[in-house]
Amino acid sequence: MNLADWLLRTARRMPDAPALLRGDELVATYGEFAERAARLGRALKEVHGVSPGDRVAIFMANSTEYLEIMYGIWWAGAAAVPINHKLHPREAAYIIQDSGADLVFVSEGDEGLAQRLDDGVRLITAPGEAFQTLLAAEPLTAPQAMSSDGLAWLFYTSGTTGNPKGVMLSVANLQAMSFAYFVDVDDVRTEDAALYAAPMSHGAGLYNFMHVLRGARHVIPKSSGFDAEEIASLARSVGSLSFFAAPTMVRRLVQHAKATGYDGEGIRTIVYGGGPMYVADIEEAVSLFGPRFVQIYGQGESPMTITALSRDLVADRSHPRWKERLGSVGTAQSCVDVRVADGDGNTLAPGESGEILVRGPSVMAGYWQNEKASAGSLRDGWLWTGDVGAMDEDGFLTLMDRSKDVIISGGTNIYPREVEEVLLRHPAVQEVSVVGRPSPEWGEDVVAFVVAPENTPSVDELDALCREEIARFKRPKDYVFLNELPKNNYGKVLKIELRRLLGQA
Repeated sequence: MNLADWLLRTARRMPDAPALLRGDELVATYGEFAERAARLGRALKEVHGVSPGDRVAIFMANSTEYLEIMYGIWWAGAAAVPINHKLHPREAAYIIQDSGADLVFVSEGDEGLAQRLDDGVRLITAPGEAFQTLLAAEPLTAPQAMSSDGLAWLFYTSGTTGNPKGVMLSVANLQAMSFAYFVDVDDVRTEDAALYAAPMSHGAGLYNFMHVLRGARHVIPKSSGFDAEEIASLARSVGSLSFFAAPTMVRRLVQHAKATGYDGEGIRTIVYGGGPMYVADIEEAVSLFGPRFVQIYGQGESPMTITALSRDLVADRSHPRWKERLGSVGTAQSCVDVRVADGDGNTLAPGESGEILVRGPSVMAGYWQNEKASAGSLRDGWLWTGDVGAMDEDGFLTLMDRSKDVIISGGTNIYPREVEEVLLRHPAVQEVSVVGRPSPEWGEDVVAFVVAPENTPSVDELDALCREEIARFKRPKDYVFLNELPKNNYGKVLKIELRRLLGQA
């Protein structure tokens, strides 16, 4: 089947139901949403020669047109290549070239991207005159047929250590992800609304499917991004909002709530993931907003679908080990097997740390035109995630770090997150990131980069906190105070940049 069939079925069932909103203003009903996608599908096929299996790129800010274009691409039987709009045009051009896309949808003001592309690559600005011309085409009656293993979404990794790789996500991968959401993350009702405050090229966009299936609303903030005040206002006016948020976004919403007294009115569910959520931060968020939070752990290679920690478990304070569970990323989602293994692939005992492996129908087919990388990550049916974790006897998985970020000092592994959790307990510390620095004596020394803009704590204060909570050998040897941590366009801290700063010191 074609993923666009889900939109067509919902539109036939409830054509007058509100579908696309810009802020709290209705842009399209489901009938209109499906018709626009069908018109785009016809124009892509007959005007631009897009065939099943072709790739069509989207380099756009969040917008209602974004959803119309994605479904138009699938209606034509092609694969979407969503590109984070925060990337530099040079980075976007690399992805377009690597994917082989010769048609790119861009936002107004991005037309200069053409100068970085081959002559045969065409740009369409949305909204714009050329885009309106596409919408004038006769609608295709039904989406083009696609096989379950057909490429639907070519997702490019963030590329923090080199060029990004194209993760091939099939129709079946995205089906498995969508069905697991209903079982493991959250139910969706027709009266609910998906808010797209994080990039639609990433996790936020992937969650459109569940809301299309249930005929729920899709809300694009007028800012096209994350603004805590705007989200609080939209939650009150639109109601029953659900959205994906990186931990940094949750912290910003919490800060807004503390400053204004906002209590989460109008928010149904916040799905958090995409980076470490520290226990102190989620405790505070739950105390302010109540049981509205669900945690997921996934990768582009198994999209949003490795483990989940339900809203009940996030809010639970009755279990004897509730704090340990809150610091975990939950248990395996229903469509996958998850285990922790040593370097030879042997499953480790509960409590032992090793690499996290995943197997199931949500796992990618491989990396686009990169057999070497595919062979390194997919072995004997298992995805080797590159993440280090430990699983307890009840199946709760706790993330340590990326394998490349583990610090080895005096022959002992030190997991940066453990040190970061402790330092964040200081009331003045807003953000922290821990890395290793080469040491002739110990192999690596622990160094903490600290953001504390309002009241910088003393090194002695931070050191005392560490002495109370963790082994002496895990304490940072040095502290570096910054105004902000370097991050990529997905909000992930760039530890490679922190190591570079150490090298220049």
